[in-house]
Amino acid sequence: MKIRTLLTCLLLLSSIGTAYSTTYDLPPMKGDTVIAHYPNEDSHLITVTRADYPEIPETENITLLDIAKRYGLGQEEVVRLNSSDLRWLVLPCQSCPDTHGGFQPPVNNKQSETVRIPNKRILPDSPHNGITLNIAEFRMYYYPPNTGKVYSFAHGIGRQDWKTPLGQTRITRKIKNPTWTPPASIRREHAAEGDPLPAVVPAGPHNPLGTRALYLALPGEYRIHGTDVDKIYGIGMQITHGCVRMYPTDIEELYDLIAEGTVVYMVKQPIKVGWLNNVLYVEAHPDLEGENMGKERRYQVALDLIRKRNGGELPEFDQKALNDALEKLDGEPVALYERLPPIDGMEAMPSTEPTLPPAINDEPLTPPTPEPVSKITPKATAVKVAAKPAPKVGTKVAVKAVPKVDTRVAVKPAPKVDTKVAVKAAPKVDTKVAVKPVPKAAPKIAAKPAPAPKAVTKAAVKPEAKTASKLTIKPPATIS
Repeated sequence: MKIRTLLTCLLLLSSIGTAYSTTYDLPPMKGDTVIAHYPNEDSHLITVTRADYPEIPETENITLLDIAKRYGLGQEEVVRLNSSDLRWLVLPCQSCPDTHGGFQPPVNNKQSETVRIPNKRILPDSPHNGITLNIAEFRMYYYPPNTGKVYSFAHGIGRQDWKTPLGQTRITRKIKNPTWTPPASIRREHAAEGDPLPAVVPAGPHNPLGTRALYLALPGEYRIHGTDVDKIYGIGMQITHGCVRMYPTDIEELYDLIAEGTVVYMVKQPIKVGWLNNVLYVEAHPDLEGENMGKERRYQVALDLIRKRNGGELPEFDQKALNDALEKLDGEPVALYERLPPIDGMEAMPSTEPTLPPAINDEPLTPPTPEPVSKITPKATAVKVAAKPAPKVGTKVAVKAVPKVDTRVAVKPAPKVDTKVAVKAAPKVDTKVAVKPVPKAAPKIAAKPAPAPKAVTKAAVKPEAKTASKLTIKPPATIS
């Protein structure tokens, strides 16, 4: 190997440096699924100086890709959070080579630059055990058992024509410094591009599998593996033939953490919703190459997830914040809604109800207004007195043993009739009303006999009835 090539490889490997911690504490509140290094911040701002990157020669620019490696981020992830102009130039070289083989002074004297890096992440909707690969965000989550921690790593995935599979699988074996036997299809592809591959690629810095490989229980020898020094900038992109590719330091850390048999969930969730400290967040990522969800479908998926996370109901969330998040698709969690703290540690549980009807992105969807609730009053004790033989007629007298008597008389259909007596068309009607005496305030009902009918009570009586009972009702103290 030439000295210059060896020096380049060493610089690439050393430029990874001390990675930004990929370890998060799981949220303490049950049901929360948003992890954060700094819970009170959204994105985190860092100041980049050349002194922070002594491994980068003064003849080279410091780029966003260098920052991505340092902080364990994917290339597209860090570019989306910052200006695309910074992709290849965050800080200029100090002695830049010119086209004539010499060196020229820097373009400007900038000594530092502020860069945004992610702070919060919403955990994928999957079991919190083993490994979850969310290929939509180029991100992996590992849940070590009984630790209250979660590790998060950037990774690359398969290209459009070599898609990374989805589903549940497991780690079948672990190999250090693996060799690679490229399939015939890949060898033909490289040969057509003028880059022929040997039948077996030995272990070393140019092996595409890197220094570690975790084999999955899938047909076709899919793996989670490292990368060679020539492809180190492809982390966080669709660049592989279907495998999952990680930074060298990340795969070595993961290799030591997990055991054979560890379950692996491979999902594709470009939109995620979750709680943190009673605040609901949404996180949205762009489509993968060759896919197009569309604005309307993306909005509908977001509404379904909001409803699910809020116990089956749509809250009055910030509509503009949701629209902005679905428009930017920068992968940064955005706060939508804040609820009152739960009572006695209870939290809104996910709902399994049917999904919402389609909604258009520019038409806010609000939950229906709840029906008014009738005021409930205590029920009074009632005495039912029914005149026989009529089956549907009854006189209800409600008596409560208190200083004031609440007597209820149900009358239909006349609104002003206090006593309803149903009389069947018969020569004589004998209606008896028995009232138990009540202390201090009892309704007095006196039937005054008369030899001939002088008055007829207001009741439904046919004309041919010549005899009717006369009831004189003395109004009680209170009538409801």
